[in-house]
Amino acid sequence: MACSPLEQFAIIPLIPIHIGNLYLSFTNSSLFMLLTISLVLLLVHFVTLNGGHLVPNAWQSFVEIIYDFVPNLVNEQISGASSMKQRFFPLIFVTFTSSLFCNLIGMIPYSFTVTSHFIITLGLSLSLFIGITIVAFQTHGLHFFSFFLPQGVPLPLAPFLVLLELISYRFRALSLGIRLFANMMAGHSLVKILSGFAWTMLSMGGIMYLAHLAPFLIVFALTGLELGVAILQAYVSTISIRIYLNDAINLH
Repeated sequence: MACSPLEQFAIIPLIPIHIGNLYLSFTNSSLFMLLTISLVLLLVHFVTLNGGHLVPNAWQSFVEIIYDFVPNLVNEQISGASSMKQRFFPLIFVTFTSSLFCNLIGMIPYSFTVTSHFIITLGLSLSLFIGITIVAFQTHGLHFFSFFLPQGVPLPLAPFLVLLELISYRFRALSLGIRLFANMMAGHSLVKILSGFAWTMLSMGGIMYLAHLAPFLIVFALTGLELGVAILQAYVSTISIRIYLNDAINLH
C-alpha cells in the first residue's frame, strides 16, 4: 500500500499526558524541537570550551561563520547606534540558528521537520511580532502610530493609507510563519512523491533498468535544492525580522 507524502508530517504522541481537558502530550514534534535546541547548545558549548582552539577545527569554523554572519546582517539592516543593535543580537542569533538547525535536521531521513507545521511557525512569528511591537512602543511611545502615515501624504488619502498600512503591518504576524511553513512542507512533499516514483520505476527492472535510474538522479538533485531552500528560508526569516526591528526602532 502506497504511503501518503503527508504522513511524514503526522504528529505522533510519544508520552501521552492529559490534565483534565488539556492535552499536553510529548510528541515527535516536541522531541525534535528538544533535540534541535540541545544540539545547538552542545555544539556552541564544546566549540567554545576553554576558549576554543587557536587554529579552529571544522566545527569551530562553522560556529564562527554563523556568529560573524549574524552581526554583519544586523549592521546592514538596522540603522542607529551600535549599542542599540547589540541589544537585539541574541534574539536574531537564536532565531537564525534555531530555524537553520530545525530545517537541516528535517532533511535527515526518518526525522521530523518541525518547521513544516504552521502552528509552530505561526507561534514563532506571532511572538516575534508582539515583541517587536512592544519594542516600538518602548522606543517611541504613542509616536509609533506615525509609522502608519507616510510623510507628505495628502489629507484626503490619509485614512485609506493608514488603513492599508495597518493591514500590511498586521499581516507581518502571518507572513513570516506562512513563508517558512509553506516552503518546508511543499519541498519535503515533493521529495517524498518523487522518491516513491523513483523506487517504483527502479523495482520494475527489465531492459530499461538504466533509464529507471533517471528519477533517482532527479531526487538527488531535488534533495540538494531542498537543502539550499532550508538554509535560504532561515536566512530570509532572519532578514525579515531585522527589517521589522529596523522599522520599529527608526520608524521607516
